[in-house]
Amino acid sequence: MKTPCILGSLSITALTSIGCHAQAPAAPATAQLDPVIISVERSRQTTFDAPAAISAVMRETIEAAGPQVNLSEVLNRVPGVTVLNRQNYAQDLQLSIRGFGARSTFGIRGVRLIVDGIPATMPDGQGQASNITLTSAGRIEVLRGPMAQLYGNAAGGVVQVFTDMEAQQPTTTVTGSIGPYGQSKVGLKFGAAGPSDAVSLDASTFRTDGFREHSEARRDQINAKWQHDFTADSRVSLVVNSIDQPVALDPLGLTRAQWEQGLPAVTIQDPRKTVLQQQVGAVLEQRLGDSTQLTARVYFGRRDLDNALSIPLLVQQPPTHSGGIVVFSRDYQGLGLQLSHSTTLDNGRALRLVGGLEADASDEDRQGYINDRGVRGALKRDERNRVDNRDAFVQASLDIDAEWSATAGVRSSHVRFRSDDYFITPGTVPPNPDDSGSLSYSATNPVLGISWRAAPTLNVYANAGQGFETPTFTELSYRSNGLTGLNVDLKASKSRHLELGTKWKYAGAQRLDVALFDIATRDEIVVDTNAGGRATFKNAGNTSRRGIELSHLGQLGDSLHSTLSLTALRARFDEAFVSGSGAAAVNVPAGNKLPGTPERSAFAELAWAPGGAWAGVNGGVEVVYTGKLYVNDANTDAAPATTVLNLRAGLQQTVGEWQFSQLLRVDNVTDRNYSGSVIVNEANSRFFEPAMPRNWLVALKARYEFR
Repeated sequence: MKTPCILGSLSITALTSIGCHAQAPAAPATAQLDPVIISVERSRQTTFDAPAAISAVMRETIEAAGPQVNLSEVLNRVPGVTVLNRQNYAQDLQLSIRGFGARSTFGIRGVRLIVDGIPATMPDGQGQASNITLTSAGRIEVLRGPMAQLYGNAAGGVVQVFTDMEAQQPTTTVTGSIGPYGQSKVGLKFGAAGPSDAVSLDASTFRTDGFREHSEARRDQINAKWQHDFTADSRVSLVVNSIDQPVALDPLGLTRAQWEQGLPAVTIQDPRKTVLQQQVGAVLEQRLGDSTQLTARVYFGRRDLDNALSIPLLVQQPPTHSGGIVVFSRDYQGLGLQLSHSTTLDNGRALRLVGGLEADASDEDRQGYINDRGVRGALKRDERNRVDNRDAFVQASLDIDAEWSATAGVRSSHVRFRSDDYFITPGTVPPNPDDSGSLSYSATNPVLGISWRAAPTLNVYANAGQGFETPTFTELSYRSNGLTGLNVDLKASKSRHLELGTKWKYAGAQRLDVALFDIATRDEIVVDTNAGGRATFKNAGNTSRRGIELSHLGQLGDSLHSTLSLTALRARFDEAFVSGSGAAAVNVPAGNKLPGTPERSAFAELAWAPGGAWAGVNGGVEVVYTGKLYVNDANTDAAPATTVLNLRAGLQQTVGEWQFSQLLRVDNVTDRNYSGSVIVNEANSRFFEPAMPRNWLVALKARYEFR
């Protein structure tokens, strides 16, 4: 297998203050009501003080939630987030925030992904969650609402993942887990921190036969981070990660009849995906004075993909068709500069300023080939695709007085696409013309917010902002008439966001967060046609999203704590439009619901961790509710709402320098037969992707500290 050369990556945000190597050991459950985050004002603050809807998932939760393979294990507890596990490692998760991203047929759209400050989302807005290594993640932050628009080309929100750098002593951790259907994962992790250096190395391998036919997958991952302090005022961080996914078979979506009767899809074309991605980079944090800091990032990466689609052989024959096997090699890179400054005004007030520049680019060599029962045939497509963004942002936060503060910001974004077509056959019937072309999208998005510290235990905030979302290269690559070449008629969607929220700590160990939001989008990008794994897209006019998010965290005595999150979302098409084309065209009336977006979702957990004679024993009960998922714009069918019960129990022991833990999980205890996700507007009505039946997980961990 070809192994690409990768060069490096850097973070635009300071992950920790200069001179601090490692965070404190995990705090007791009551302290987790208010973890420290950086996403809102790009500086360290608690989730309670942050004037926006933001949630943080900590290491303890990540370890208890499952095999640490998919973000769906942990993000289902975050209000406003819908994360659907397709049980299909050829297509990745469906992740949406406040209804943005639900249309994605593969990968992640509408949500900005950042790992240790390095974008996991390409300049065109397409992101991949598969390169996130949960076994090394110490914290996951999810920022929703207007403040997320200051991160660029994503309308829904931002998900940031930070590597765990907590080891105070050199520590080696070995983990292993097994489950049904041939599922297994083995990991090795090393962490250490000294006076000038801190390091985290993590390697893992995952295998599954899949519970559906034709769903086998293998994934090997490496994530490494090294921090070095040159002086008390200067730090550099190096981040390297790799994912090798040599096997990921695609079980495809099912028709309602296939799903209800337990029948497999027809996989005669052997749909599958092979991925190899590597990247490396660095972050420089330089203190320029007592209150001024410069942060710089630079990163380089390469992604190789071989993807066989389930397109019938006959359909691939016309000269203008681009085939059923997609192959590309993509080089990507980026850099950024951020300058932050704070100053103290009279009466103890403070002004915090942050400004920065970001430039990211990707350059891919893409081919398409005939797919003949999984065997690569004749060349049908050959092109070079390039996309880059040039962004600038500034953000200011002012303490008006002891109770009131204001935040204002603006981001200017310019995204350029260029495609050069090298597969031109003028002598065929019909002829295959030169489909080269270019497109540009620009936007200037302001954000304004105000917060009121009504009491030491009560914060209220209101935010307003504008966002935009460009089509991805994949969404631009096909036109509804079957031709390749940039779909020049596809516009970027633009959105207006309003948010009102409150955060309240009460009774000593209880916290309640509530956020109301109203979003209006024009030129919403929707799936036009979707067949054989290939989708075309169009603009559908205006849409609206209105809803409420509620989360409650509580300590119920010394040994019990609870988590509750509720989301109600009303997502609608506000204008009628035509979905599909030709004989498959359907009139979609105003008022129809956006497909793939549940109107109600909930997560509830009761966790038990006693002390005394029962110390080391823990357990938990989880209830996950997902509302009805409409499968198409016409709302002619839907995956029913479902409620799933999960149970877990764990043990912990300490023997000298060794720490051992064991975890048993049983998910979908009542063995519900439900559709875990849907494929929006699938042309052959193969909308449904079944969730796993009752299943179990046994996970073991051994941790040794070198003292």
